[in-house]
Amino acid sequence: PTSSSPRLRPPVPRFDDVYEQTFDFAWRSARRLGVGAPSIDDVVQDTFVVVHRRLAEFEGRSSLKTWVFGILLRVVSDHRRSLRRKGGLSELPHEDLLPSSEASPAETLERTQAAALVNRLLDELDDDKRAVFVLAELEEVPAPEIAEVLGVPTNTVYSRLRAAREAFDKALVRHRARERNDAERARAKERP
Repeated sequence: PTSSSPRLRPPVPRFDDVYEQTFDFAWRSARRLGVGAPSIDDVVQDTFVVVHRRLAEFEGRSSLKTWVFGILLRVVSDHRRSLRRKGGLSELPHEDLLPSSEASPAETLERTQAAALVNRLLDELDDDKRAVFVLAELEEVPAPEIAEVLGVPTNTVYSRLRAAREAFDKALVRHRARERNDAERARAKERP
């Protein structure tokens, strides 16, 4: 094929295969994008309704995973807009994170607390930075694919990722400082 020949579209994947391959990713991504436990099933279901409806439009310019993420991002955005209209976004409940059944209770608690902390820190990022951070850092999607899915230049992805990393790191430093201050206050109360 020459550079002037038309690009062949890949065959349309079966919905069942797309669902099987991307469901866990979509669910994790919805949580990481700030969807709370009471709404996550509805948001993921709405995402796959759109995937089913638009599957014939998939052109193969990105992976199925990132294509589904693009749809999920719009569904999450609509969900958040709807929540704001109904009275505002409430804080994410983090107690519903699923622990591994193989871990000890202490390990489970530690992992659950770490996951809750990551979600709280992600909550501090604006939606654009959060989407790039989730895809790049947590799902390890390459920047050109992220750019394709978000409809922005690749340099914008790198810029948002750099800003998101800086904001995430600063939020983590603030969190650790609060923890130290809380621990010092608790020790001061215990002293006679």
